[in-house]
Amino acid sequence: MIRTNILYIGRNPEILETVVRLLNKREEWNGVGVQDDKEAMALFNGTPFDLVLFGPGISADEEAALCEYFVAKRSQVKLVQHYGGGSGLLLSEVMMALQG
Repeated sequence: MIRTNILYIGRNPEILETVVRLLNKREEWNGVGVQDDKEAMALFNGTPFDLVLFGPGISADEEAALCEYFVAKRSQVKLVQHYGGGSGLLLSEVMMALQG
């Protein structure tokens, strides 16, 4: 089975842990979470991520810089802001991003 690699970047460690746990509940998804932008970029270089989720606490400038970096490295990557709302919203956001 081909797994979808999902990178979650968020500043809050508790939310990060929860989101990654929810992502990894689905057998077809491989979720990885980081708090640090440099770590996110390093992981992105070594893993073919299909989707990047941006969590709370990331400034507009930080997000813009990360988006630019990710798209320059892998133009087909999907970029989604995820600021909470529960597991149903997370599932919906990921599914919609992967379909579109």
